[in-house]
Amino acid sequence: MSRRRFLTTSTGVAAAATAGGLLSGCAGSVSSGGSGGKTTLTIMSSGTELGTAAEIKQAEKTLGMTLKVVKYDLTRLTAMLTAGTAPDIVRAVGATDAPYLASHGVAQDLDDYFAKSSVLKLSDLDPVNDVWRWDGEKQGVGPRYGMTKDYSQDSMLWYDTALFDKADVSYLSDTVPLTYDELLDVGKRLAQTGKKSKVYGLKMDGFTGTFLNMTTSAGGQLFNSDYSAVDYSSPEARKALAWYIELAKSGISPTIVDPDPNGWDWPTYQVGRMAITTEGYWFGGMITTDKKIAATSRFAPAPQFGSKRTSSCLSATGLWMPKAGKNKDAAWQAMEYFLGGEPAKKRARTGSGLPALKSLRPLLPKTEGFQKQAYAVQERELPYFSLLPFTPYVRIDAMDAVVNQVLPAAIKGTVPVGKLADQLNEGINKQLANGKKLIK
Repeated sequence: MSRRRFLTTSTGVAAAATAGGLLSGCAGSVSSGGSGGKTTLTIMSSGTELGTAAEIKQAEKTLGMTLKVVKYDLTRLTAMLTAGTAPDIVRAVGATDAPYLASHGVAQDLDDYFAKSSVLKLSDLDPVNDVWRWDGEKQGVGPRYGMTKDYSQDSMLWYDTALFDKADVSYLSDTVPLTYDELLDVGKRLAQTGKKSKVYGLKMDGFTGTFLNMTTSAGGQLFNSDYSAVDYSSPEARKALAWYIELAKSGISPTIVDPDPNGWDWPTYQVGRMAITTEGYWFGGMITTDKKIAATSRFAPAPQFGSKRTSSCLSATGLWMPKAGKNKDAAWQAMEYFLGGEPAKKRARTGSGLPALKSLRPLLPKTEGFQKQAYAVQERELPYFSLLPFTPYVRIDAMDAVVNQVLPAAIKGTVPVGKLADQLNEGINKQLANGKKLIK
């Protein structure tokens, strides 16, 4: 259920996700027309992110179509594209997937559809949707290849005031961001490291995305100018690596060598065993389901690593349409419904992410005390949103696979930061070089 599972991609899946993984997606799709002339759309999504079974039935009734919703799986998607049986709509993490999908010719350019739409109007699109744009060289400009479902500024902090009270730690400011060093100090003071009574003081989510944000905030760049190489050995990136290794060695946060037994933040946070989590505004949709934890929860600005205050979206999960799809017009109608119709309005009302349409922002919940506080903090954070361009040459899974291989030894103390930076550069740059060769 987490939007950015921390370093859980297996090496095998990552291998399927490297630069050649979807290149065969240009084959034509077989017909997905239903019986009696009723269109059948195949939608690949995750869990119930587009709705419950009952809500999908309602969508079918509203759209006059049959919707075949299948679980998102990269290996299955690649096989379907290769076989010429492309799904009609697919979910993806726009912030990191969109450049890859567009540059490899897999995703459909949706500019003509947006230009004619009375539901998803260009003037109504939140700036986060620019993560789905690609002009052949850079993310954020050019044609649109998808649209965000909902989003958060993902480094913002939720925290449990009950644990702050217990540790006699002052609450976080609603307006002034902590530095990362201050955040680490607070996390150490909040943590309880006993095995039976363990409380995580802090949880950082998403290694690669977090490093993009931290390095940018410090005034550096993780990628070079054409996104064909990374440099973890720059002063800014090395400083970020050193900070993360200190966090991991402190034992106050789940890591790849000491993972959260629950698999993700919500179960742990819900029972009062995680003091701070970087899960962004969308996490409020979970908090609202439990009145007890809602009563002690507050929201805070994203921490700041350097002189430049950045608060980016590291996911922007949304929908895209395969170029090989058979039913593009019908698929667009379904995208309009899920991204601008009642499902989008419902997501906004529950606080399960910021809406991707500006016109839906007034629907965000402000009834409960924690909702009012979170909304006010979120409104003040918006000016610090920035797009962090990602490479088109590999998927983030491939980069994280390298991290999985080399990070544990550094956390355990056998690899210094300088050598870790070299290992990350060597492994990831090899992936990037191989991926670049495959773009025609």
